[in-house]
Amino acid sequence: MSDIVEKTLTALPGLFLQNQSASGPAAAKASFSSRLGGLVRGITALTSKHEEEKLIQQELSNLKATVSAPTTTLKMMKECMVRLIYCEMLGYDASFGYIHAIKLAQQGNLLEKRVGYLAVSLFLHESHELLLLLVNTVVKDLQSTNLVEVCMALTIVSQIFPREMIPAVLPLIEDKLQHSKEIIRRKAVLALYKFYLIAPNQVQHIHIKFRKALCDRDVGVMAASLHIYLRMIKENSSAYKDLTGSFVTILKQVVGGKLPVDFNYHSVPAPWLQIQLLRILGLLGKDDQRTSELMYDVLDESLRRAELNHNVTYAILFECVHTVYSIYPKSELLEKAAKCIGKFVLSPKINLKYLGLKALTYVIQQDPTLALQHQMTIIECLDHPDPIIKRETLELLYRITNAQNITVIVQKMLEYLHQSKEEYIIVNLVGKIAELAEKYAPDNAWFIQTMNAVFSVGGDVMHPDIPNNFLRLLAEGFDDETENQQLRLYAVQSYFTLLDVENVFYPQRFLQVMSWVLGEYSYLLDKETPEEVITKLYKLLRSDSISSETKAWIIAAVTKLTPQAHSSNIVERLIQEFTTSLDTCLRQHAFELKHLHENVKFMKGLLPVDKSCEDMVVDASLSFLDGFVAEELSQGAAPYKPHHQRQEEKLSQEKVLSFEPYGLSFSSSGFSGRQSPAGISLGSDISGNSTETGLKETNSLKLEGIKKLWGKEGYLPKKESKTGDETEALPVPQENIIMENVDQIITKNDQSQALTQSKEEKEKQLLASSLFVGLGSESTINLITEQPGCCLPVIEAESTKNFQYSVQMEKPFTEGNLSGFINYQVMDTHSVQLEFSVNLSLLDFIRPLKISTEDFGKLWLSFANDVKQNVKMSESQAALPSTLKALQQELRLHVVDIIGNEGLLACQLLPSIPCLLHFRVHGDMLALWFRSSCSTLPDYLLYQCQKVRAWIDPQVPVPIPCFHPGLTRAFKAECFVSVFLSSRCKKHGKSGGDLVSKDSESPGHLCIVYPKTQS
Repeated sequence: MSDIVEKTLTALPGLFLQNQSASGPAAAKASFSSRLGGLVRGITALTSKHEEEKLIQQELSNLKATVSAPTTTLKMMKECMVRLIYCEMLGYDASFGYIHAIKLAQQGNLLEKRVGYLAVSLFLHESHELLLLLVNTVVKDLQSTNLVEVCMALTIVSQIFPREMIPAVLPLIEDKLQHSKEIIRRKAVLALYKFYLIAPNQVQHIHIKFRKALCDRDVGVMAASLHIYLRMIKENSSAYKDLTGSFVTILKQVVGGKLPVDFNYHSVPAPWLQIQLLRILGLLGKDDQRTSELMYDVLDESLRRAELNHNVTYAILFECVHTVYSIYPKSELLEKAAKCIGKFVLSPKINLKYLGLKALTYVIQQDPTLALQHQMTIIECLDHPDPIIKRETLELLYRITNAQNITVIVQKMLEYLHQSKEEYIIVNLVGKIAELAEKYAPDNAWFIQTMNAVFSVGGDVMHPDIPNNFLRLLAEGFDDETENQQLRLYAVQSYFTLLDVENVFYPQRFLQVMSWVLGEYSYLLDKETPEEVITKLYKLLRSDSISSETKAWIIAAVTKLTPQAHSSNIVERLIQEFTTSLDTCLRQHAFELKHLHENVKFMKGLLPVDKSCEDMVVDASLSFLDGFVAEELSQGAAPYKPHHQRQEEKLSQEKVLSFEPYGLSFSSSGFSGRQSPAGISLGSDISGNSTETGLKETNSLKLEGIKKLWGKEGYLPKKESKTGDETEALPVPQENIIMENVDQIITKNDQSQALTQSKEEKEKQLLASSLFVGLGSESTINLITEQPGCCLPVIEAESTKNFQYSVQMEKPFTEGNLSGFINYQVMDTHSVQLEFSVNLSLLDFIRPLKISTEDFGKLWLSFANDVKQNVKMSESQAALPSTLKALQQELRLHVVDIIGNEGLLACQLLPSIPCLLHFRVHGDMLALWFRSSCSTLPDYLLYQCQKVRAWIDPQVPVPIPCFHPGLTRAFKAECFVSVFLSSRCKKHGKSGGDLVSKDSESPGHLCIVYPKTQS
């Protein structure tokens, strides 16, 4: 890398040394190269930071002497500026050269002015005081006839320019919008965009000129104007609805390839321009049907032309999907956008999968069925090794949370929270869990336990609103007073139990919540007395790990409990100990408790039970102190000064500029402003003296307490996580979740084949059923039977009667359940009822479709819903025969034709929904392409084809079929359920009124055996 930098900087003199005499350039170039190149080589050869600082400081001293010398020419000043820029890039102060950079921009030829402008743009910021000296130079260069000078002035204006000096150059820049050169017009538009960002009110009057720039004949000028329009439309889209047609026309020209080839990127026409236009259209068409109708065609064309062949096309597709779901909806566009999301989600590339999850998270509120279509992929993303994928998946689950799946989703969030170490993730996730718990809590116990977990894991980094809202919820309660008392009682019991646990560290905010709850609602406890609660709080108060602020909360809780307690030994001990405390806040609390404790009757009236939400009459003027104040003033006491007046006096006494290093402020709790839980003001601050701490600091780095992340062998947490994560927190078993939702799982959809599921797949299915319950009307399969019931005639012993029900699927989906019961009457006894249950998957409704190759081609062109996927195989020599056999047997597909390594297959979803498959074998890959008139059918069959890999690839383990007693496939070619009533089943040889297990050799066989004496 150092060689590249050296070669680059060595080549710079050729850019700066032009139009010199024959002998001049060589000498100047050699001198410049030797100095700058020697500096670069010297720095790269050093072995320590100290040596680098010494070398740079020496170089800066030489440069300071050179630029200050009266004999320094502009050419030498230009060379010094380049070396100063290099020193500033390394992080060293070269402020002595700032004024010389401004002087260089004001004088000299074009090359020297260019270096001066470059140095100014790198050295100064918008509010720098020296920047005012450059205004006259900019005005002069804007009026110049030299295009290079005008371009340099416009460039510096669009980068850094003081806000108060905008009126001085604004008329000149407006005139440049009419310049004959497109580069001047483009830079003028960018300069106005900069003005709009820092002072929008000063450019409101030139909107008409912005419209002319949008229709400029040069593409660069038009593209530059889009920046301004995107900003303005975000603030007020209704004012620019009339420009929708112009934006649509521009996008049509861009998508159609009408722009110059220079704007193409990897054969994609102006991708960044397309993205900006799509964002503008999404803002204009939101909740506006008439405006949205103007852009339907161009959005359809954009989705069609953007092929998945490069990363930039993925960005265009993502913006198209975002725009389609932002504008007024159109069903055809929504279907195509959903297909794009499916391609992203199913992609093996992590970046595309992330885009798919991001898009799903955005559109999930408008179309919950999209999550249902990809639920198994979402489940797999929960265990993805990439933490970004996990985080985005949790964000998606957060958006689909409802009262039915709250427990499972929160459990997943808590599991991820236990594993995370980043503070930002903890703060973000803790807030979401608390919000969901307050909104969808199924019962009091779950709510309290979840909030306890939030306080334990979130610790002191969580937002203070979370514990405040929790305490407000406990205090205000709901409309049902009985429910409120039960919630408070469970919270008190939970915290009383937690305080019994030894050697457990709780965060400070959690302890503050415990203290407040125990102080307010301990009277609800039946067995525990107030004395026991005070004893536990006093024991907690004496702990060394408790901060001063938390101790204040604990003392406030003891103060509330004191009127309810009969014995006061611990209270007197607390008063004696903390009235002599060095902490002003704790000492004040202790004295207040002491004086209140002297009059118990007054204390009971002042601190009644369960009155935290009642309004208190407060004398804000403190009129009862008027006599005391007057007496003290008469004795010469200083009058009271408000806080802001004291601050102003303090600032006026200090220096204007402080050159002392910033000190470190240590606070054990993280609160800057605090409020006592008992309503008593806390007057002292806990944080340490930052000035004293800062004086003790040195210029060297302090590494105490910093976790070591890098070592000789690379990134250390990768190795530590193998053992650290295992001992950090064990995940909560899934059995509890499964048992709580087992009644709902039976009728919910899954994404895998029920007859070939392994134990792990079954757990994923059950988890999916719990996560995606209640998302939409299509979350369950609707099965229709032709006959609701049947009454059988009386049959004799040892005889058999057979009847059939026809079952149809109302809407295509993955899996459902058909359950029922059969009543039979035994002679001279009561009736008996036998129940049965049958799992039905979408695959059971698939049948081969026998068509010709010509009909296949016609149907293929007429279908719009398609899905593509590549599946990896092994033993490619025998891949084609094994693939055909597996697809025929397991998916019930009819082989239409075989052409070389390609095959055509067809099937239909009963009663008459066709689906076509084109597959091609190349090497060890199998390319699958499904098409159908049904949007969900190709996705399901593709998922089943991935399951068939177990028969194609011998390295993939074959899942063992698992059947529950009483369940049967119950299908024949006509999709009938056959029920056999017999006094003795000849096949199974059993009797006695049992439901016999399913035999794989007899599909559709459901035996119900009863005693011989029955009728």
